[in-house]
Amino acid sequence: MSTLGLIEYAEATPEVRAIYDDIIATRKSDYINNFWKAMAHDPALLRRTWQALKEIMGPGALDPLTKELIYIAVSVTNSCHYCIASHTASAFAKGMTNDQFMELQAVVGMANQTNKLVTGYQVEIDEKFQPPLKR
Repeated sequence: MSTLGLIEYAEATPEVRAIYDDIIATRKSDYINNFWKAMAHDPALLRRTWQALKEIMGPGALDPLTKELIYIAVSVTNSCHYCIASHTASAFAKGMTNDQFMELQAVVGMANQTNKLVTGYQVEIDEKFQPPLKR
């Protein structure tokens, strides 16, 4: 259960309903995730977070599925079970295959392992990896 509870559409203030309506329109869905319902107690935070997420996850140089894969990887690393679940569902909806999911998990596991090894061994960064990088 969310600390302050969830604000359903019918109970929302006009300000929160407007944000919910934008979420529904942008996502072409009639569903408001619990994440947004929990944040609706603070309409300013809800608005800022939705605007940032909408901009970052919207059209850009990375395709939508790649963005979802990155979101899953970061969520796994941060142990955010809610984000893992919601972005895995979104990635499958955007065409992620079972093989891609399994390979993603292997990459996440390997990256976390090697990150901890580098940290533990206090490995200096190679000169050729220092900015400015050749392109």
